[in-house]
Amino acid sequence: MLCLNLESTDPCFNLAVEEYLLRNRKEDYLILGVNTPSVIIGKHQVAHREADTRFVSENGIPVIRRISGGGTVYHDTGNLNFSFISQSTAGRQVDFRKYTLPVAEFLASAGVMADFEGKNDLKVNGLKISGNAEHVYRERVLHHGTLLFNTRLDALKGSLRNDTSRYLTRAVDSNPSSVMNLKDVMNGIEDIGVLKSRMLTYFIGQKENRSIELTPEEIEAIGSLAESKYRTWEWNFAYGPEYHFSNRFEISGINYSCRIFVRDGIIWECGIEGSDEMAVAAKNLIGCRHMPEDILRVLKEGNILISESDVYKFF
Repeated sequence: MLCLNLESTDPCFNLAVEEYLLRNRKEDYLILGVNTPSVIIGKHQVAHREADTRFVSENGIPVIRRISGGGTVYHDTGNLNFSFISQSTAGRQVDFRKYTLPVAEFLASAGVMADFEGKNDLKVNGLKISGNAEHVYRERVLHHGTLLFNTRLDALKGSLRNDTSRYLTRAVDSNPSSVMNLKDVMNGIEDIGVLKSRMLTYFIGQKENRSIELTPEEIEAIGSLAESKYRTWEWNFAYGPEYHFSNRFEISGINYSCRIFVRDGIIWECGIEGSDEMAVAAKNLIGCRHMPEDILRVLKEGNILISESDVYKFF
């Protein structure tokens, strides 16, 4: 197995690394990386339903879709991401235990006993420290997961939407769990960089595993994939399943109710009750992207007095 230590902390580039090596190489890989703050949603999820749109917008936290299914996770520089990519046997490709067991064994070597629970979680003392997801491409499988080491749990909580009842959709749900940081139970490792180095050394020390680096040609191709896919609104927001959004709210002392239908990231139907001006504005929102900046622009063009904070009532 080839062991790759990602120096990049760009979540778009690092997700592109996984997809590129999955689709264009035949070797088995272990990839370790750390990302700057970001919300990573599953392939079949609705971005606004999973992320707290106001919190991530006001804090400059990107929402990025990955190619694997499953639920939403929060990344920051206190979280270690691991990925396994390997050739697999048809019909036996999805196997969460197979790929989480080596990680649990590494943790045990560092004095932390982690248990595989549910479909795809690693837990310590009943608290989640790792969520995992998989994606199959032909005869290859990508398994990736997180290790919460010193993640800002307040930012994690703020970034993920708590109440999803305003959204009606067939999209995949997330499964919220109580979490903890490994730093609280891991003696002798005080820094995410040390954890990353220890884990890399652990796997390189095993039979036939060796360290590699990306070639300049690979870096160029991966960078192009990151730009054309993982940094785009079309992939991160428009790709998800269609959904209905409804809400009741108050702006400038007037009570409103709104109903929005979104497909491919675009508002196809919209109704707002509460004032004649808003009823007209609802028609103008049809064809608009369901994004805060787009809705704010259309409403202001219609002379609707609305603050930048009020626009999040439409999410």
